[in-house]
Amino acid sequence: MVRFGNCGAVFAVLFVIAAQAQAGDLVEYSQVGVWDVMVDPSVGNGCLITADFDDGSEVRIGLDRDQGNGYVMAMNDNWGDITDDATYNISFAVDDQRYNGKAKGVHLDGLPGVDIPVGNADFFGDLAQKSTLTLYAGDTQVMKIDLTDAGRAMEGLIACQKAQG
Repeated sequence: MVRFGNCGAVFAVLFVIAAQAQAGDLVEYSQVGVWDVMVDPSVGNGCLITADFDDGSEVRIGLDRDQGNGYVMAMNDNWGDITDDATYNISFAVDDQRYNGKAKGVHLDGLPGVDIPVGNADFFGDLAQKSTLTLYAGDTQVMKIDLTDAGRAMEGLIACQKAQG
């Protein structure tokens, strides 16, 4: 079992694993609670966890092996008039730990959202150990999700990524 005290080091290693990208749909790897662990051939067989929530939110948290970083994709109607590929200043909090960043606008499954590149491996450790993920556009809360089972799902993501070579 992976101990998340070393999560930053584990994800740092996973960020630099290189693989050739292949086009295709997500491939199911496993399921942990509400989270599906998937492989995304379009980002070099990077693994991700994904879940749909009661408020209509869809969240993907994963590794982009082509870019060498992690990402969070967060879709919810509350994002409003998002323009694909436009850059947005956003902030997000994992419990009380706040992060600021830039995101690209996306639409996925008919929902507006943002794609946030994450180069800070400690962020994934926070996700694994905390209770909620809250995203903001400026000072306005857009969505807040429950991270129940996220720690176990992150263990599944790590196992998935190791299985990809």
